[in-house]
Amino acid sequence: MLDPKTIQDLPTPALVADRDALERNLATMAKALPAARLRPHVKAHKCTALAWRQAELGHRNFTCATVREVEGMAAAGLGDDLLLANEVLDCSRLGVLDAHVTVAVDSEATIEAAVRGGIEQCLIDVNVGLPRCGCAPGDAGRLADLARSRGLEVRGVMGYEGHLMMVEDRAAQKLSTAESMALLLQAHGDVGGELVSAGGTGTYDLNEAASEIQAGSYALMDTAYAKLGLPFELALTVVASVISVSEKWSVADCGLKALAMDHGDPEVDGARVWFCSDEHLTFAPEPALEVGDRIRVKPAHVDPTMAKHEALYLVSGDQVVDRWEIDLRGW
Repeated sequence: MLDPKTIQDLPTPALVADRDALERNLATMAKALPAARLRPHVKAHKCTALAWRQAELGHRNFTCATVREVEGMAAAGLGDDLLLANEVLDCSRLGVLDAHVTVAVDSEATIEAAVRGGIEQCLIDVNVGLPRCGCAPGDAGRLADLARSRGLEVRGVMGYEGHLMMVEDRAAQKLSTAESMALLLQAHGDVGGELVSAGGTGTYDLNEAASEIQAGSYALMDTAYAKLGLPFELALTVVASVISVSEKWSVADCGLKALAMDHGDPEVDGARVWFCSDEHLTFAPEPALEVGDRIRVKPAHVDPTMAKHEALYLVSGDQVVDRWEIDLRGW
């Protein structure tokens, strides 16, 4: 159906968001981190329509993870201040955009790539404990000097304490976050600039040292983040159809190709999920279901789940109220 009116009309599996829960999440974060205190990370939703809602609530600066996201945000008129918080070896597509683009660098090679691509501004990416990108804190000053010598404006530093996002003991999480930020502030002392960019949904309220927070999952949430007791609601589900029923289990048309599984199995209220395969979710519901019934499946990880779908349907109860393209997918 081209114009679905209710959840029953949706072709399944269908990605849906409870509109009211989404709006409450956006409002809660806008109050906690107003204006430039939050640089929303669009990798969490890859949807310019949702980014516009964030901008309308005062968040005009955005974080991106891919060149494609930067291009899409610029084309949508959201290019006021875009940070590509990732190392890129080919910046040629970025330098020609009608947008204010800053890239993360952590080596001589990524600095040279920024220069070749016509980029004018960068942040020095610092490793604060997550074994991923980022230079050693003690090397940040040298890289900043090199970047400036090559004509780049160094706006400051960034560091992502991603290894701390899912720590359930809030006291321990706060202590470890402070330790990571001490490393970033050490580097900032050598680098200078106005920005100390860090954080995510899991530490959004613990990271007072950062000048801006790069949270993204808060808007839609997932079951992994929901376990932390944050003041954000799980707005995102995947609607699936029951396609087979056996004595002890049922099967829905929602599998690995519709759900990200890296943070664990999805959840279904009133049921025990057994496993997922490519196109199927095998689960034991209580009470029993019938073929044709619709279920709501709760993803464990929002970001890659969004990237598996072409559109997000906004719903109010069982009514479909809008359809947003997930238009920043791909590279």
